[in-house]
Amino acid sequence: METLVWAVHILTAVVLIGLVLIQHGKGADMGAAFGTGSAGSLFGSSGSANFLSRSTAVAATLFFVTSLSLTYIYAHPAQQQGLMDKVSPAAIQASPATPAVNPVDESKSGEIPK
Repeated sequence: METLVWAVHILTAVVLIGLVLIQHGKGADMGAAFGTGSAGSLFGSSGSANFLSRSTAVAATLFFVTSLSLTYIYAHPAQQQGLMDKVSPAAIQASPATPAVNPVDESKSGEIPK
């Protein structure tokens, strides 16, 4: 499970870096807006999000989820139980090798408890 989360985490990180580097920055539009007459893009809305920005948001969300998953995995490690860990201490004390017998107090003069 941990290996799968690590693989998805690393793959998501690479995809996220690639998507951020591919996208066209908004700063380039502002610089070109004054010389080309497209001032509407400088102050107006850029419209709905395109495919790259939506896929970047999905990759960022997936990266966040895998980061939290790895944090949880390392904060709560799975305890590997061996054969001796599965035997309870009570079972060892009440084993047939050590029978549970009430000891007789022999300090009294021959009285046997009933």
